[in-house]
Amino acid sequence: MMTRLPFGDRLRQELGTPGKHKILESSPRSHVWRVELDGTPVVVKQLVEAPDAAQRYAHEVAALRLASRARPTIVPALLGTDEAERVLVLEHLESREPSSDWLVDYAAALARLHATGTPEDTGLLPAWSGPTQDDIGSFLHLAEALEVSVPSCAPAELEALVDRIDRAPGHALLHGDPCPGNDLHTARGVRFIDFEQAALGSGIMELAYLRIGFPTCWCSTAPTTALIDRAEAAYRTAWVAATGTEPQGDLTDACAGWLLRGDALVQRAHRGTVDHLARIPGHDWEWGTATARQRLVHRLGVVGHRTAERGDLRGLHRLCADLRRRMLTRWPRLGPLPSRRP
Repeated sequence: MMTRLPFGDRLRQELGTPGKHKILESSPRSHVWRVELDGTPVVVKQLVEAPDAAQRYAHEVAALRLASRARPTIVPALLGTDEAERVLVLEHLESREPSSDWLVDYAAALARLHATGTPEDTGLLPAWSGPTQDDIGSFLHLAEALEVSVPSCAPAELEALVDRIDRAPGHALLHGDPCPGNDLHTARGVRFIDFEQAALGSGIMELAYLRIGFPTCWCSTAPTTALIDRAEAAYRTAWVAATGTEPQGDLTDACAGWLLRGDALVQRAHRGTVDHLARIPGHDWEWGTATARQRLVHRLGVVGHRTAERGDLRGLHRLCADLRRRMLTRWPRLGPLPSRRP
């Protein structure tokens, strides 16, 4: 672990001389310190040297500046930057234990974050990218490997689904990894941190996190349906208040899109390496609060339920139900996702 505090001359001229500092727990992609500046605590974050470090740094700086438009604020203030060292100096926020119904405040804050994006921001962050034809192929091959019959209409339904997601309207500021832990519950409301994967796109793709089990997160959870319903209502209310319009996009399509993505079964360092859905028949692996098979069974259940009344996804509905049943029969000890965040 690197211990040198990266607080160079430029930051010292702008912000002052750092005093006591303590390194904090962080992801392998960054080093984070709590630092005293004239008796005031701040957070210093440095993106770790890697092929994409400069890109992640640029994304985080851009996203924090866009998100700072929101009032009341939903992100820590960006106090200073050092591009050469990939360092950000941020307001220090005191967080507290989330309440039992944390998801409601989280969803409202997420809507307000999304609403800070505008069409004029195009190009400041990458466009969000959804599932691909390769993801469709991997999902259908998984069904074949588990000896589940694929309805004849399902491949065409999935191609249309991927096309709809790709064309989904929106210029929302997407967090990119809106996981429990990247939300701080403070005395003045929810604040989001860690915007290294930020993008612009349809907010519905991140609203889907609530039902589909936080797919890109180590702490995959499945809150109660009643709590999710309240949270989705809070998202809509906050979005309408911020934009004067109704949220755009199809939540069922968004959930199905996350189901197709095998890369959402592994931590970020392992994404884009192999076909992770192809590993499911022969191997299960733990990641955080759940195993890959647990995550997949949950997603199949959500999408199967939501497509029950969708005539344009009737093949996917049957395929999800059959796949889930086969997995639970083959691996009967698979339990549900935890209902509470860790």
